[in-house]
Amino acid sequence: MFKKILVPLDSSKMAETALPLARSLAECYGAEMIIFHVNVPLPTQYYAGGMIATVGELEQLGRVEANTYIHRIVASLMDRGIKASSVSKDDPSTANAILDYTELNAVDLIAMSTHGRSGIGRWLMGSIADKVVHGAKVPVLLVRPDETNP
Repeated sequence: MFKKILVPLDSSKMAETALPLARSLAECYGAEMIIFHVNVPLPTQYYAGGMIATVGELEQLGRVEANTYIHRIVASLMDRGIKASSVSKDDPSTANAILDYTELNAVDLIAMSTHGRSGIGRWLMGSIADKVVHGAKVPVLLVRPDETNP
């Protein structure tokens, strides 16, 4: 049923809560897991002109750390016999990057965690998961982290 499962991660333990379920589905269906990370550019309008090079350096450092992180996850999946790959994209909109990649690469399922915001927090911060659920043309498996175990 599922051949490609996209798992967006943001380097947080909270986002990783989707991994066990996605891994189980990948094992069950023999699906490939695609570990996906979006590098969102830092807002340069908040920095003085002389700091722009520093912002670029920080963004590059973030890319290197994110790539190291997702490659570690992929290696652990492959050690378990799961076909896995990693993708890192630069995009100002995490939700749009997830949706675009899903559509362009024949992804069958998106498995991701929510950050558990509701009410005013969700309204103020927005919800990537909400945007993905409403924009996806494939099933989305949402995992809500255990709030008692951060």
